[in-house]
Amino acid sequence: MFRRLAPRVSYSRAERVSDATVHILGLIVAAVSVPVLVGLAWAWRGDLTSVLAVTLYGVCLLAMLGCSALYNIFSDGDWGPIYRRLDHSAIYLKIAGTYTSLIALTGPGALPLVAGLWTAALGGTSLKLWAPDRLRWLGLVLYLGMGWAGAVLGGDVIAALSPPALWLVLAGGILYTAGVAFFLWEALPFHITIWHGFVLVASLLLFAAMTVEVVRVA
Repeated sequence: MFRRLAPRVSYSRAERVSDATVHILGLIVAAVSVPVLVGLAWAWRGDLTSVLAVTLYGVCLLAMLGCSALYNIFSDGDWGPIYRRLDHSAIYLKIAGTYTSLIALTGPGALPLVAGLWTAALGGTSLKLWAPDRLRWLGLVLYLGMGWAGAVLGGDVIAALSPPALWLVLAGGILYTAGVAFFLWEALPFHITIWHGFVLVASLLLFAAMTVEVVRVA
């Protein structure tokens, strides 16, 4: 069995309830929206590549939201250390899955970028699973680096996105990055709820970008 990790910061009941509310809301929205998006890909595009791309994105999104909910709602139980590992690992998969799916939908290729993102995701996942209390800043830098890799290295990907999808992706990335400040601001009441609120809104923006690309007319 995994060893118990360092204890979490103590949160008030109101903070826990508010955070749980954000997670439950996000899970409900995603559970309803992901099948709709997959159905749109099948009905609107009809090719296997698009359907698989959207399915990959949906699975990664649900995995991130589900693992986060497990950890942040049930962290006090015996399974808390395992939920924490899953929570922090799923973020890497969500980032890599989102980029991969957008690239598959827009068709610029970008195989080196995809390979690099999944290599980073597997490395980050390994770090979070086996040494979650070590190299925390490296893990955070890896999150942000993967998230902005497309803007720095993915010129062809950016050019292939429609203008609405591009702005939605950029807005989502900015919100994710800005939210990190609240995640680190542990003295601020409700800082975790605020952080997860940023994550949820950013996820909705990226979901909107994915939808725009699915129904986009070439």
